[in-house]
Amino acid sequence: MDPRAAVASVFGDGGDETVLEYVAACVDDQFEWGQDAEDAYEAFGEMLVDSGCVPDDEAALDACRRLQRLIKGEDGNAASSGASNFRALEGGPVLLDEMNRVSVHPSEVNKIGKNMIQGLFSGDGSAEEDFSLMTEKDAAKIRKQKERTEKQEMAAFRAHQAEATKALNGMKVQVVRNTGGPAVRDLHLENFSVSNGGAELIENGNCTFAFGRRYGLVGRNGTGKTTLLRHLAQRAIKGIPENCQILHVEQEVVGDNTTAIDAVLECDTERLSLLAEEQELMEKLNASSGTAAVPAADQQHQQQIGAAAAANGTAAAAHGGAANGAAAGVADAGLAQSARLAEVGKRLLEIDAYGAKARAAAILAGLSFTSEMQEKPTKKFSGGWRMRVALARALFVEPDLLLLDEPTNHLDLHAVLWLQDYLLKWPKTLVVVSHAREFLNTVCTDVLHLHSRAITTYRGNYDTFEKTSRERVKNAKAAAEAQDMKRKHMQAFIDKFRYNANRAALVQSRIKALERLADVEVVDVDPTYIFRFPTPPDAASPPILGFTDVEFAYPGGPVLFTDLNFGLDLTSRFAIVGPNGIGKSTLLGLISGELEPTKGHVFRNPKVRLATFSQHHVDGLDLALSPLAYMCKIYPQHKEEVHRGQLSSFGIPADLAAQPMYTLSGGQKSRVAMARVTFTKPHLLLLDEPSNHLDMDAVAALVEGLALFQGGVLMVSHDQHLIESTVDELWAVENGTVKVFHGTFEDYKRRLKLMSRA
Repeated sequence: MDPRAAVASVFGDGGDETVLEYVAACVDDQFEWGQDAEDAYEAFGEMLVDSGCVPDDEAALDACRRLQRLIKGEDGNAASSGASNFRALEGGPVLLDEMNRVSVHPSEVNKIGKNMIQGLFSGDGSAEEDFSLMTEKDAAKIRKQKERTEKQEMAAFRAHQAEATKALNGMKVQVVRNTGGPAVRDLHLENFSVSNGGAELIENGNCTFAFGRRYGLVGRNGTGKTTLLRHLAQRAIKGIPENCQILHVEQEVVGDNTTAIDAVLECDTERLSLLAEEQELMEKLNASSGTAAVPAADQQHQQQIGAAAAANGTAAAAHGGAANGAAAGVADAGLAQSARLAEVGKRLLEIDAYGAKARAAAILAGLSFTSEMQEKPTKKFSGGWRMRVALARALFVEPDLLLLDEPTNHLDLHAVLWLQDYLLKWPKTLVVVSHAREFLNTVCTDVLHLHSRAITTYRGNYDTFEKTSRERVKNAKAAAEAQDMKRKHMQAFIDKFRYNANRAALVQSRIKALERLADVEVVDVDPTYIFRFPTPPDAASPPILGFTDVEFAYPGGPVLFTDLNFGLDLTSRFAIVGPNGIGKSTLLGLISGELEPTKGHVFRNPKVRLATFSQHHVDGLDLALSPLAYMCKIYPQHKEEVHRGQLSSFGIPADLAAQPMYTLSGGQKSRVAMARVTFTKPHLLLLDEPSNHLDMDAVAALVEGLALFQGGVLMVSHDQHLIESTVDELWAVENGTVKVFHGTFEDYKRRLKLMSRA
């Protein structure tokens, strides 16, 4: 039976569609079920239970058996007949058959993954040579197993992403107030390990998060910074108290009809509950006294609450003196309602319920939400703006441990400056991953360096960390060299007088001293990143691009630009600055030719090649392919060696070039996208936030690469270090036009702050 039909027959329509699709992809004609479907259960039984497709492990095993019978026949022999050809080894699934040929048990492929198979049979272009050790049938079988494994892993990856998104979207973020228990202060995490996809990222890690400190988590792309934040958020590391509220800002809020400000305010569930109860009590008391209900609005309303309670208390007393028993019951109810109303009002004041909306509005305004935008439904916003709402919610909640992953990626410069100032007053503990040097220098009191599967804590901001770590490497190298010279000197003495009876005592003393020499700390140094932009061919004389009286508006929209008049040549080095939504990316689109002006003329030299890098190119990567396969797909007319060289020019070595891109970090995928868009040897680079997702070393390599690039550069960025290191001039987008800003980036920041205070 067809696998999809068999899965539908066993599970019907009640299971998780993504998981069932993954199962159907697994159980093709080469799938090894094992004895009584045990290997099938081991491959995806736990996933079936976790996703709710089956209620428990026993039902999962039964479902696997039914699938086996449907696909392989009632007796199931075809599924398990091959199992006796293999002998399980403790060390792993790589076995030798009776002819000493390498074989891999297909049921173990899910456990070891594609990388180990590739390590055995490929990786350096010698796959055919390795396969030549086997029969043609075995070689074909291994190739098919590799293809099936890649397909299964990709399906598993998509299933994981779907589950993660579902979990995050369903996560209830809410204010958690101290209810009398001990407040969470310092967090001490000892001897913990963090892994991802079977790869150990941190081994025997130790770190302390001191209350009130602000930590910058730094390290190269792929070392596990985001994975560590996720482990902290999921409490997958021992030592985190149960009453510690942790909030990880990673996923944008769900777009629905909830307004932006309500999406923030609804986190305070206690406030909403008390306000609703207050309104209900007021209506009951006003109804009994014959007055109209007045909705709760602010702290002054507490006087109305007190007056209503007093009036109803007097009425209750009068009724209580009456002979009628029913009237007395009503009076008692009025007294109880008045007492409860007073309690609710007191608690609302304690939690500053009436100031919450103003605080939420101030946070959103700081993140560049206008008053009108705050009242818009979240479904009307783009992903970047919904990410800002998620950040606003986290700042509003004020968790004990706030985890921010690249928070500046979705912000304009105005919002970045506001966030810096806001976090400087953060009352609790903060851990932030960022590539922005100035942001880390301003915000952080400490730096956590993730390197060589270990975490090292440094006091001070990023510049202090960089200086201290350089000194540490320098001192460790000097100590190692001195120790090595000492060892060689002592060993030379031992070798020289080993057989000299007169020096026997001295030789023995040297031998013991040599044994007592302590090992010197060895500090691994990361290999240097290289961004090598290709040299463009000769072009015609300037100008290579010119704008004359250009005007632009999107169909049906307002005019974004008027009177654009400027030219570009191969020596142009400009950065476009301005708030989000003002048209910076639109201007790049007009320059690249992706957009055409509604009025005016744009001259483009036909011999000049332009390359545009943006987040769109990163998001558009085919994650199922490796970087090398992706480059071969985009540019099939070139040889594989050419693509390997291009990828290597942007810090993608041979091992990363062979991995599926869904296993790469965000920074590694950005470098693949950069390699792709510059493959044509452009004369002019148009870069839209090129430093997003890159680690500090990669940003430094980007700066050096752009300095050596022999063409023009026009970028949109709010990374101060990148701008100051690569461009000669700032273009400010304001009031529908573009003007040269005469001053430094620091001058522009001061101007923005003055404008925000006005």
